[in-house]
Amino acid sequence: MTEAAAGTRSGRPARGQLRPALIAESFVLLSEAGLAGFSVAELARRLGVSTAAPYRHFASRDALLAVVAAQAADELTRSMESAARSAGPDPVDRLAATAGAYVRHVSDRGAGLDVIFAPELRPLRDADVARAGRNLMTLLLDLARQAGHPDPSRALPLLEQLFVLAHGYVTLDTDGFLTRSRLSSEDVATRATRAATALLRGNTP
Repeated sequence: MTEAAAGTRSGRPARGQLRPALIAESFVLLSEAGLAGFSVAELARRLGVSTAAPYRHFASRDALLAVVAAQAADELTRSMESAARSAGPDPVDRLAATAGAYVRHVSDRGAGLDVIFAPELRPLRDADVARAGRNLMTLLLDLARQAGHPDPSRALPLLEQLFVLAHGYVTLDTDGFLTRSRLSSEDVATRATRAATALLRGNTP
């Protein structure tokens, strides 16, 4: 958990700080309860404000989620860029590293592709969500192209498999399926990266 997120638990936000506090606490709630358990009323309870107070800053639950989704996409893009750079010169290893970055991000922030591309956000046509989502997909398609998949019609199904794999690792670990006790996020990220590498090596033309 980040310091910013943890800091929202220290008490009622200072005057003028409710909006950033709501965004920060949204990530904490998502990491604990997932998208299905995301509730503005619960955020208000945690922050010690009235249930009406958040709506002075966000028109609806989905409007708040849109801000969170855009921030999550930007953070995930930066994390994947960093992981790819650190993976070395092999383009397959660089693409596989994004699976590990995804696991780390969702384990820490709770906001994965299910939040970033949430169906309930589509009617909003939020420009910031669209921009952040495009940037994320541009990065992934570029890494896929470097790894030997220049045709988007072939790269997109491969990326789908890659992130079903990565998201599956997060979900199964959360449910206690992988081991009797929870693994560290780094252990799960390592497993996901190895599995992604095997997947990508098998799909290399």
